[in-house]
Formats: sequence, structure tokens, C-alpha cells
Amino acid sequence: MTARHGTPDPPRGRAKRWRDQLIAYGWLVLVWNLLWGDFSWGNLLGGLLVSGVVLVFFPLPPVTFGGRVRPGPLLALVLRTLGDLVAASLRVGALAVLPGHRPHSAIVTVRLRVPSDLNLALTAEVVSLVPGTLVLDVDREAGVLHVHVLDTHGRRELAENKERVRVVERRIVRALGSAAEVRRLDRPVERGTR
Repeated sequence: MTARHGTPDPPRGRAKRWRDQLIAYGWLVLVWNLLWGDFSWGNLLGGLLVSGVVLVFFPLPPVTFGGRVRPGPLLALVLRTLGDLVAASLRVGALAVLPGHRPHSAIVTVRLRVPSDLNLALTAEVVSLVPGTLVLDVDREAGVLHVHVLDTHGRRELAENKERVRVVERRIVRALGSAAEVRRLDRPVERGTR
């Protein structure tokens, strides 16, 4: 809604800004607790305090949430991510104790189908949480993630690692994306992308 002279309606604009700030606040608190690896009262209070300081003194650029939360796909995202965490932890643990095995690492470049700031950030976070993968760089303009992957041998495994990142993106967009973003998932990856 706009006022008579084409200016945004202040109460609605203010409410949207507060909503966006609360969503950012919640995500920062969650990331704080995930980084500590323990959900305790102390970490929750520390996360609330640190997130508040970050938002006040280092305001984030406005990230609008144009999607909608879909409970079924969100639950699937959480459960599959937990499954990936367990499987990858076991794999990395086995690599650590396997005598004489020297894992080969690689860096793969993955262009996301939905290059929004929110999707880039969430995909990078989920990919980096899984042991054996780490996002080294994000090309925001091109919508590209550069991911370090552990223990890869040959082109087939490189392609599998790229597909794993795209699977994470699909799960996130299906759980939190807009209808237009979900439709973009069905488009083929552009030719010439790595």
C-alpha cells in the first residue's frame, strides 16, 4: 500500500522491517548455537546478546523473505541434514583412522539455480555444517559457491559432490522458497557452468 503521494505506507513498511530484523535475529542466534555445538541456556543467552549487538552496531543489509515456510519439506530438510551429518561424520572418522590412506581433496564450483542472498547463505551454511565439505568462497553476483570437498577420486565423484550441493539447495528452496523459486529448480543448469 502507498500513501497518496506515492510514498510507502509507514506502519506496513515498519512492520515488514521489524519482521525481517526478527528473522535475521533468530537465524543469528541459531548459527551462534550451532557454532558452539551445544544448545544450552548459556549459549542461548550468549547468542541473544551477541546477535543483538551485531544487529545494532553492524546492521545487515535488508534481506527480504519472499518465500513461505512449508512444514513438510522443512522437516525433511532437517531430518536429511541430520542424516547427512551422521553419515559424513562416520566417513570422515573412518578416513582419519584408516592406515595408509591419503585422501585427495578438490574444490568444486557450483552455480545455484536460485541465486538470492538468503538461498546462497542458507545453502552455504548447510553445506559447511556437513563434515568433509566447506564453502571457501561465495560469488554473490554469479550465484556460485566454491566448495572444498574431502576424499574425491575422479570426475564421477566431483560430479556427485556438485549434485550433493544442488540437492541441499533444492531442499532449502522447497522448504522456504517462493513458488517462483521452486519453479526455477526444474530449470536445467546453465551450460558453461562448472
